[in-house]
Amino acid sequence: MLALDLPKSALKFVEALPPKQFTQVFKKVLALMKDPEPNDSSDLQGYPFKRADIGEYRIIYHADRDTLHVEVIGKRNDADIYRRLRNL
Repeated sequence: MLALDLPKSALKFVEALPPKQFTQVFKKVLALMKDPEPNDSSDLQGYPFKRADIGEYRIIYHADRDTLHVEVIGKRNDADIYRRLRNL
């Protein structure tokens, strides 16, 4: 299982979610820690990251040998997630 690198902004976003959505996103992050390249993830065009969707939320991440780096977590169809990604 990979270690997790989660920025404060992503942690704040997840902590503010309702309990059901919090659980869904948390379970997906744990699954990505076990397998960072599941069948339902895809490469993010124009960036060296992958994306995984869970319900109405999107997780932008990349993995190296021993760490899962979650860059952004946000609403799937919200332009704000890509604005935050550009500012990294």
